[in-house]
Amino acid sequence: MPVRYALDVPEFVIDRVTRTRDEARASYDRLSGTWDLVSGRFEAPHREEGLRLLAAREGERLLEIGFGTGACAVALGHAVGPSGSVKAIDLSPGMRAVAARRIEAAGLQGRVELVTGDAAALPWGEGSFDAIFSSFVLELFDTPELPHALAEWRRVLREGGRLGLVSLVPPATPTVATRLYAWAHRRLPTLVDCRAIPARALVEAAGFHVQETRHATLAGLPVETLVATRA
Repeated sequence: MPVRYALDVPEFVIDRVTRTRDEARASYDRLSGTWDLVSGRFEAPHREEGLRLLAAREGERLLEIGFGTGACAVALGHAVGPSGSVKAIDLSPGMRAVAARRIEAAGLQGRVELVTGDAAALPWGEGSFDAIFSSFVLELFDTPELPHALAEWRRVLREGGRLGLVSLVPPATPTVATRLYAWAHRRLPTLVDCRAIPARALVEAAGFHVQETRHATLAGLPVETLVATRA
């Protein structure tokens, strides 16, 4: 059931994520071998726009949250060059295995480090990174966890560092596509565990300043891509 969740901004009704982390891990492990053929190609243009807005620079220390099959980790690894580094974290060992092969094929093993773990409990110290990138991941956290997850991301980002985020967002006016997707999320919470969240409002409530946004659609669902800086 949707719940009304109070932020330090006007209230929003955000659907809950009812599947457990273990269920999510098992689901993404099963999907890892076919992810690029099924979902990955639809998400790719939005990920690429997010990477463009983030504009990773040579020598930077970057973190990717939710690396999936590793496509963005490779792009970030190339962007930071030999003097930079990329850490990347994902819940799924199956996804990590696919991503590791991609990293190796790109010759980036010494530059990109993949970690299996929980993105709401990051294993790095405060201010460890110049920038963070995350695509279609924040929506996977249950509603009460959203502020905590963003606070953790902010913790490991240096002051003035950048957050690049790609997210499904609520429509200005509900459509057939958005209603069907919301219905599928409620009926099949393990398979359709991503849902629309007010990304900009959440990011701003967590202490970031949004610098730039882009809006698009994915199969009729609104997508927001933004870059924000840590205050």
